[in-house]
Amino acid sequence: MMDIPVKEKEGCGADCCAPETGEKQAAGSQSFLIENWKPAVSFILLITGLTLDYLVTAPWFSDPLRLIFYGFAYLPVGIPVLYQSFRQLKKGEVFNEFFLMGIATLGAFLIGEYPEGVAVMLFYSIGEVFQGNAVRRARNNIKALLDIRSEVAHLKVNRETQDVHPGNVKIGESIVVRPGERVPLDGVLVSGRSAFDTSALTGESKPRHYSSGEKVLAGMMNLNRLIEIEVTSTYENSSISRILELVQNASKRKAKTELFIRSFAKVYTPAVVFLAALLVVIPAFIATEYIFEEWLYRALVFLVISCPCALVISIPLGYFGGIGAASRNGILVKGSNFLDALRSVSTVVFDKTGTLTKGNFTIQKVKSFHIDEEELLEMVYAVEKNSIHPIAKAINDYSTEKVNGRVLVTEQNEIPGQGIQATVDGKQLLIGSKAFMDEYKISLNGHTNNVASTMVHVAIDGRYEGFLEISDELKEDSVHAIERLHKLGVKRTVMLSGDRQEIADNLGRQLNIDHVFADLMPDQKAEKFEELKRQFTGTIA
Repeated sequence: MMDIPVKEKEGCGADCCAPETGEKQAAGSQSFLIENWKPAVSFILLITGLTLDYLVTAPWFSDPLRLIFYGFAYLPVGIPVLYQSFRQLKKGEVFNEFFLMGIATLGAFLIGEYPEGVAVMLFYSIGEVFQGNAVRRARNNIKALLDIRSEVAHLKVNRETQDVHPGNVKIGESIVVRPGERVPLDGVLVSGRSAFDTSALTGESKPRHYSSGEKVLAGMMNLNRLIEIEVTSTYENSSISRILELVQNASKRKAKTELFIRSFAKVYTPAVVFLAALLVVIPAFIATEYIFEEWLYRALVFLVISCPCALVISIPLGYFGGIGAASRNGILVKGSNFLDALRSVSTVVFDKTGTLTKGNFTIQKVKSFHIDEEELLEMVYAVEKNSIHPIAKAINDYSTEKVNGRVLVTEQNEIPGQGIQATVDGKQLLIGSKAFMDEYKISLNGHTNNVASTMVHVAIDGRYEGFLEISDELKEDSVHAIERLHKLGVKRTVMLSGDRQEIADNLGRQLNIDHVFADLMPDQKAEKFEELKRQFTGTIA
């Protein structure tokens, strides 16, 4: 809880990001229109053509003008599909959904049903637009992860430092991380001790303290002092890069139903083409008056109505609609295959902070023994008011409207991971953990940590004066969510947490969670999840 000056961007106040956000949104809308101009142009031309065909008396609008007009409507949406068919053909895959849509729509033009040919390709193209939009939303959902990767590392060369991209740092080299900066690469701490905000990786708001020789991970934020780290992995293999790779690869996985459509098309397409050919050939042997053009027309109509456009669009669109609906409710489903798997989930694994809890510390209780509560808060606030430590922030948020800043801090010294020693209005003030109080032989009179919270103890001039009880808050709907899962047939619920075991256990009892595992780092959470997959039968989410 050390006072750390935070340097803001020059000329940037609290609202400096607002115009940039607006610009990004405008740029995103403009980009969306540019990327999807083809179906838009095709749609406008199709509607115009249908209006001229059916709603307006336009004798001049007839062949070959209709062919040219609808041809222009067809080209923006038809060429991409025909190109895909050609690419598959080069690979030896003749019969696929692209091939069938190609011959069906070209057949529609051949028999003069121009609007039908355009409509088939347009509907497919619109489906692709929805799919692309869903993928874009999924990418935005992981943007927060991308943002915590540092783009600069302070490489130590002799006694100087050079600013380089983390990708240019080799294993074994040393980097320097300043207070308030994120660790750019995985490594081992080689200088002193410091507190780190690990919430980007663990979700836990409470900082962790690491000493010389301990491993620190990319994405953590250094809170206390200038530190030196010996790099143990490359930028591409850093913890945060591996997390990103897992998320991005997972989003590409297809559901079995989607894969079935591709397999189905390999059988369906040649069958339909074969039946269309029979529709042309067989009547030649059985019809009394066989007119080739008439039966060819019927075969082409059969191809048009047999086009699997509905299947090709509806199945992926159904999945993306489900993923979109989940994301609107704060649930990120990484791929269509995971949406399928949710039907048979028997075990649900939760992260604690930010999922079941709100992810921020709040003061639950303030207790003073020999002085007024207001006086206690006044002195603690004077020491903590400039700190960016999450516990200090909770104290400051709670105290701001209850104090008036009358006291003066003349000396302040932080002992990382334990507490602060300060001189306030001539009095010796100690603020910190039980271990910190024990070191100064301050008796807590039995007031040790509550299982559900973190306690910050306060002593003045060697006498225990009170404590502040701080904890994360449950989300309002967490209890209801767990109850609903059990009613829906989920056999067991599991919670993984980076917090203390006793705090996690207490939360688990409140929520009726079946299994609770605490004191876990990100890699340990991943290992525990894999262990649970081996331990429990059925699908785990």
